[in-house]
Amino acid sequence: LSILLCAMLPARAPARRWHARLQQVAQLSTDAGPMLTAQRADTLEEARYGVVGTHSAVKICRWTKNSLQGKGGCYKHTFYGIASHRCMEATPSLACANKCTFCWRQHKNPVALRWNFATDDPEEVVNGMVARHLDLLKPMRGAKGVTQERWEESLQPAHCALSLVGEPVLYPRLPEFVARLHNRRISTFLVTNGQFPKQLAEVPPVTQLYLSVDAPTREEMKEVGRPLFKDYWERFEDACDVLRERKQRTVCRLTVMKRKDGVLPVSRAGEYAQVLTRASPDFVEVKGVTFVSDMGMTQTQVPWNDEVVAFAASLCEALGGEYSLASASEHTCCVLLAKNKFRSASGWATWIDYDRWFEVAQSDPDALDYAAQTPEWAVFGAPEEGFDPEHTRKRPRRPRPEMTIE
Repeated sequence: LSILLCAMLPARAPARRWHARLQQVAQLSTDAGPMLTAQRADTLEEARYGVVGTHSAVKICRWTKNSLQGKGGCYKHTFYGIASHRCMEATPSLACANKCTFCWRQHKNPVALRWNFATDDPEEVVNGMVARHLDLLKPMRGAKGVTQERWEESLQPAHCALSLVGEPVLYPRLPEFVARLHNRRISTFLVTNGQFPKQLAEVPPVTQLYLSVDAPTREEMKEVGRPLFKDYWERFEDACDVLRERKQRTVCRLTVMKRKDGVLPVSRAGEYAQVLTRASPDFVEVKGVTFVSDMGMTQTQVPWNDEVVAFAASLCEALGGEYSLASASEHTCCVLLAKNKFRSASGWATWIDYDRWFEVAQSDPDALDYAAQTPEWAVFGAPEEGFDPEHTRKRPRRPRPEMTIE
């Protein structure tokens, strides 16, 4: 599990010294200058980010490319029905208050405890994001498998995953920013790490709101999430309370990782269940960690899909029957738990009616107001294993090993 990362990664600078150094860096921004230095912006551009203005960015997701080529969509396509080739991965704030040990963005972004930066206009940010997204997408035109129909669709982004890097809720003009996206009929999937609960409480209705649950206890979150705030756990708990009061769709995201000995401790699901009970999200995503070579992990610590499913089943049981296994995306190693209110006699309704969402977005809708039927191929246990049959799947030749769980 991600909660054990602190024991898995190589020894680095002593925790106190490391934490003090990052706090000092985070406090340096005391004037209203730009968030990004020219050097950091160049570093991000070299890593194929599209920097927008002084504090925002976009990046092309691998699943956007895969979907364009008809090779499968991301787990959001399986779980919620997004068109992956029409999804724009972005952030209006590259700064973050955490330095998670499993961050697959490799800590190229700045840190900050508060917003002390020049603030770009929301309209300019949205326009810039769409322009840079389309610019980064251009090399895919004419690529193998890209049909003219999918290419033309991709030029009209329909979804925005505000999960690229950093902390989106830190952007002080977020409500206006979200409104601009919705005006373009772009749905919003916003992810927070829970370190800014006051700002989180002011977030307007978004299509789906995520809270990353990096660890189930105070001690483990300090080691795994490496938060810069001293009251990080209280802030996280407050964020759980905010999530609980939201009427729109909410999700808690868990990252699963094996111990250093290659074993996945499924027995610890009960500790996560306590946090999830407080947040009471509509959905829980359980996803295998993404391997990052220079972050100290090894390939043996990345769980297989069967192991992630076993943990999700254990978590479902620990939650006392309020949730069920609703969907699974085997090719992305991710499982979805959903509250049973999203299931009826006709089946699961974890997908989103996006046309309906834009009709009700400004009226503080309930999560069920824009729910849509989950297709049979996306339901947990289906033979397609969450892979859209309209796409072509290429399976690896290597056999799967037996599960290593306890």
